[in-house]
Parts: sequence; C-alpha cells; structure tokens
Amino acid sequence: MKTTKSIAISLVAALPLIFTTVTAKAQDIVDTAVAAGQFNTLVAAVQAAGLVDVLKGEGPFTVFAPTDEAFAALPEGTVEDLLKPENKEQLIAVLTYHVVPGKILSADISGQKTEVGSVQGSKLSVDATDGVRVDNATVISADIEVDNGVIHAIDRVVLPN
Repeated sequence: MKTTKSIAISLVAALPLIFTTVTAKAQDIVDTAVAAGQFNTLVAAVQAAGLVDVLKGEGPFTVFAPTDEAFAALPEGTVEDLLKPENKEQLIAVLTYHVVPGKILSADISGQKTEVGSVQGSKLSVDATDGVRVDNATVISADIEVDNGVIHAIDRVVLPN
C-alpha cells in the first residue's frame, strides 16, 4: 500500500506532464492564413475590409483562399485599388465571394459538379470530377482544417458576376 508521502511524490513527478499536455491555443481561419505565409495579400485584404472578426468567429466556414501568387496575377493596380477605403464595399464583395457557410471537405464533393452559395450571395461553380476547380480557379492545397472551418488554397482570385 502506498503511503501519503509516496503518493505526494508521484503527484509532484506527474505535474510537469500534466502541464505540458494542455492544448495549444485554437487556430482559426485568420491565424492559420497568417501562419501559412502564402496568404499575406489575402490577410491584408481581410484586415482592410474589416472581416477579421468574422473569420475568427464561430463558423464553420469554407474559405477558397487565393495565394499571394493568385493576387499577383491580377491586372496591375487591381489589389491596390481594392484596398483603398473608398472601394471597401467592392473588396468585401470579392472576399465574401470566396467564403461559403459550412464546412466542405474535398471528400464531401469528390466526383461531383455542383454550385455552392457564397456569403456574398452569388453561387460558386465547383467541379470535383478531376481535381477540384472553383469557378476558374484550381484548388492547389485542399482540406486545411481549422477550428472554425476549412481552407482550400486556390491559384486564382475568383470574382462575382
């Protein structure tokens, strides 16, 4: 039978293990995009549009996230114009077109062609019969799961009609 002293020693020995198993801070869409390092333009646009709190919110959301290269491929001056305060509503429309309510993983749509409603209000065309295409963009990295949804990196900025 263990004595009180041996139980106390066992508890003290276990304390470092208990404290190191505490879960890390939750990673939301914005935190994950910042940490990834390939969505700097998207993060700057989300900040300029005032959408950080929304994308850090409960969700779940599916974000088709254009990479920095996708933004760089837009006609010269496009990003700079969208980031101007007087174009905030247009920027919000472009960004929310990339967001779908709910969590859609690639397995959920594999082999299908469908349309999904964006937060902006328009529908995105999704073709997952050979890879995954969203409107005219290709998903280059799928299923980046976060606490409040999922991110799919895309190679182009998609624009609402």
